[in-house]
Amino acid sequence: MAYLALYRLFRPTGLDGLVRQEHIVKVLKNQIETNKVGHAYLFCGPRGTGKTSTAKIFAKAVNCLHPLNGSPCGECECCKALAEPSNLDIVEIDAASNNGVDEMRDLREKVQYTPVSCKYKVYIIDEVHMLTPSAFNALLKTLEEPPKHIIFILATTEAYKIPATILSRCMRFDFKLIPQEDLEIFLKDVFKKIGKDYEDEAISAIARAGAGSVRDALSVADICVSYTKEKLTYADVNAVLGSADFFQTSKLCNAILNADSDNSIQLAENILNEGKGVGLIVKDIVSYLNNCSIAKMCKDGNAILKMPKEMYDEVLNSSQMTDGHRLLRVMEIFTSIDSELKYSISPKIVFETAILKASMPQKDYDIEALLSRISALENAVLNGENIKVKPKTGKSVKSVANDVLDLIPPPEEECLFGGLEEIVAQEKIKAQVQDKLKPSVGKTVKGNVYGEFLKTLRSNIRNGVLYTMCQDLEHSIEDGKVVLLTDNQSIYNSLMRENHYPLIKDAFELIGVTDFIIRLKDGKNAKKEDDIEKLKQQLKGFDVEIK
Repeated sequence: MAYLALYRLFRPTGLDGLVRQEHIVKVLKNQIETNKVGHAYLFCGPRGTGKTSTAKIFAKAVNCLHPLNGSPCGECECCKALAEPSNLDIVEIDAASNNGVDEMRDLREKVQYTPVSCKYKVYIIDEVHMLTPSAFNALLKTLEEPPKHIIFILATTEAYKIPATILSRCMRFDFKLIPQEDLEIFLKDVFKKIGKDYEDEAISAIARAGAGSVRDALSVADICVSYTKEKLTYADVNAVLGSADFFQTSKLCNAILNADSDNSIQLAENILNEGKGVGLIVKDIVSYLNNCSIAKMCKDGNAILKMPKEMYDEVLNSSQMTDGHRLLRVMEIFTSIDSELKYSISPKIVFETAILKASMPQKDYDIEALLSRISALENAVLNGENIKVKPKTGKSVKSVANDVLDLIPPPEEECLFGGLEEIVAQEKIKAQVQDKLKPSVGKTVKGNVYGEFLKTLRSNIRNGVLYTMCQDLEHSIEDGKVVLLTDNQSIYNSLMRENHYPLIKDAFELIGVTDFIIRLKDGKNAKKEDDIEKLKQQLKGFDVEIK
């Protein structure tokens, strides 16, 4: 007999053989046992989760004379007849290659014929989403009111492509991806039955490669079984999957995390020279960095990763050499180029650009990169290291300090890997910098003060009406005070209202100006304002409100 692939050899023959689809199995069993079988079913979900297998089992079970716990017995006349390849009572149609209206019209005519040897004639239409709109319309009426001896089972991986008129006429069952733990149990049972020795870490790697699909996992396992006659190891599975050497990937990721761009490019070039594809290397890097994040966040990360001890120790060491912000940013860079690689004519250039971007955080202005740099500075300060800041040519120390101040996050934005001590330290630094950077109006060019005021009014206060009124104001500085002038009484009144004046005050305070006056241009209110100011000075210290 010809060799059967593992996914065909271990295809379940009963509902009990399905892996982790209990919510579906329970309903189908009850329908069979109570003889309340529907006329149309829709099985949808990811590939390799048991849709077609369930359809075949259910088609036999509804015709079985003596079903056992909802599954076909395999011994009765109907089960034996349906086991023959030439049987006409279970019809499988591939909608991907029979998707036209003519095929559906032909089906509509054939459903009128009664079953040959069974109670029901079952039509299994696989990949039903591939039918054309005309074909769906031809199927519609038959699907709604088929003959009593007909059952339709539609299977698809893309249920959203099916018209609502079809969906509303079917009982829908959503198959789910299989958890890794259940895949591992299933694979161990398969390896035991075929007599193949294995390491637990190798089974975990195969299950992880299956990504929730039993068929994908069995396809990988089939290759691994033939890869070696000896005991299957974790390294063997990695070799089958085409992954780069684990420790080479580790060195590359460590160089990137350590901001060693020169070494990073060299290590990447060495891996590429071994014939590994760019897409596969990026996948390995993202996988390694993801493992690092799990090791960093979880107390016992290897309970999740299930890696050999020496490999997990390497991952743990990589995760401890950097902070969370840096790790997240590097992961973000490499995951973002995945789609670019598919359409790029030079994948290698895209890959090397990503390496340079990830290994040069001082040139990266993303928020995660900036927070990582601030965290490194704070750690250096706390450790008592001597830091020398050398501003770029043409940029004042005050300007550099302002830039640093902008990078310090507010206390409510708690960092992913930070804590209360980090927030308190940031607040202390911010307070010290703010004290030293309060602008002196007397030393500032008039235009700069007013320009900053308008900019703050637009970007921070965000009041369009107020911003428009202030654009046409004249301005000056008198004895350290900012004076706003207008010759329009209505504008003056509007600016002095309770809903506008506090906003103007807030805008000035944001740029460090606490002393300002709004006047009419003809000067009628100038004396009044000066008198009020003098009265305030005279009554300073008394609890008196002056309006």
